[in-house]
Amino acid sequence: MFYLSRIEHTLRFPPHLLNLPLQEAIHKELEKLFLDKVIAKLGLCISVYDIRSIEGGFIFPNDGAATYTVVFTLVMFRPFVGEIISAQLLKSDADGLQLSVGFFDDIHIPDHNFPKPSRFQVEPGYSDRGRWIWDYNEQSFDIDNSDEIRFRVISVSYPPIPLEQPKESKPFAPMVITGSIDDDGLGPVSWWTEANVVEDEAT
Repeated sequence: MFYLSRIEHTLRFPPHLLNLPLQEAIHKELEKLFLDKVIAKLGLCISVYDIRSIEGGFIFPNDGAATYTVVFTLVMFRPFVGEIISAQLLKSDADGLQLSVGFFDDIHIPDHNFPKPSRFQVEPGYSDRGRWIWDYNEQSFDIDNSDEIRFRVISVSYPPIPLEQPKESKPFAPMVITGSIDDDGLGPVSWWTEANVVEDEAT
């Protein structure tokens, strides 16, 4: 789920940071540039792990800032396909579930990746709000906001940045995780307690 990625970057060093030690100042600039940002194919940056080297310090004509070439290591969040992750429910609608691991919210479980048979029960007074229910052995198992949900990663994608976005469209997500809860032990943890499915399967 978490990886160390080594990167080389040409960094413009702002003059207002000259009162700080060079390594500390560059660390601050790297955090400003990369923290909580998605780098395609690498994942979401969680922190700057270390700085391996700093070279340069050149000042180009008509520029009041020095430029350095920095090699550093980032801690990246990038689940692998097949990994099992626990998350919390953010949203439930007729298309599926949206989950969160706290620092990352673009996790989606589409309806075709639910255990069969599952159904969406619309909340009274709404057309697009409700909860998902799995029918198993003449019992109904709900997915609600209090559940810890385990899912298997099916894919991790990095959509291209759109040139234009309609006002009514969803916020752009630079990294999207698609998951599945269609297997034993997946879905809400409460489904698999001794009082529920596990006991039924044993009988």
